[in-house]
Amino acid sequence: QVQLVESGGGLVQAGGSLRLSCTVAGRTFSWYMGWFRQAPGKEREFVATISWSGGSANYADFVKGRFTLSRDNTKNTMYLQMNSLKPEDTAVYYCASGPSSLGPDFRIIPYWGQGTQVTVSS
Repeated sequence: QVQLVESGGGLVQAGGSLRLSCTVAGRTFSWYMGWFRQAPGKEREFVATISWSGGSANYADFVKGRFTLSRDNTKNTMYLQMNSLKPEDTAVYYCASGPSSLGPDFRIIPYWGQGTQVTVSS
């Protein structure tokens, strides 16, 4: 049984920062990891993905230069550092994992966390 557990969401003012964490339990932490987000009334969208080694990361254009993905394999945990947050970043953020680089089609990704709410006020 694979479990992905997110934490770190919350309410922040525009221009502020948050760090999301995703911890994996139940199997070897050797797959690609990443984040998607879903705002009310919108489809789930790709945010970022990172390789097992952490040496390769890809980002959606709308977060490049603001968000940074990293992982600590000794702790089975991935982190998303979000800076310069904007109101349009408000969404539920989902941790995801799969055997290949994630995105953009969320439908083919096998493992998901329960989601954590990020709200950015203007």
